[in-house]
Amino acid sequence: MMQKPKPTAGMHHVALFVKNFAECAHFYTELLGMKVMWQPDADNLYLTSGNDNLALHRARADFAPGKDQHLDHLGFFLKERQDVDHWHAYLQANKVEIKAAPKDHRDGTRSLYCADPDGNVVQLIYYPFP
Repeated sequence: MMQKPKPTAGMHHVALFVKNFAECAHFYTELLGMKVMWQPDADNLYLTSGNDNLALHRARADFAPGKDQHLDHLGFFLKERQDVDHWHAYLQANKVEIKAAPKDHRDGTRSLYCADPDGNVVQLIYYPFP
């Protein structure tokens, strides 16, 4: 049996699909005081209050609350880049559904996506920034 990887370093972020994108951006930034961490395009906004991340993703036009899930995925920190690949191999060995294999992102992060037993998407992400 494969050796279990090091534990995660805590929850990194929650990602939400939102229909009222501009209004939600205003709520989280102007009312709650979160700062814009990164906005790669007009449909995605990453916010922070210091050591966390809330990702807002514009919901598709036919998104139906009650039918569709607002939660896109849960993200957990990993301390080292190679931990992403170790977790990938470990989860595969334990027959966990992999949604997206390990990948480097343009902001220096590396992550993978898998599904929990209820189908919720979980991201394990190496985040090199303090």
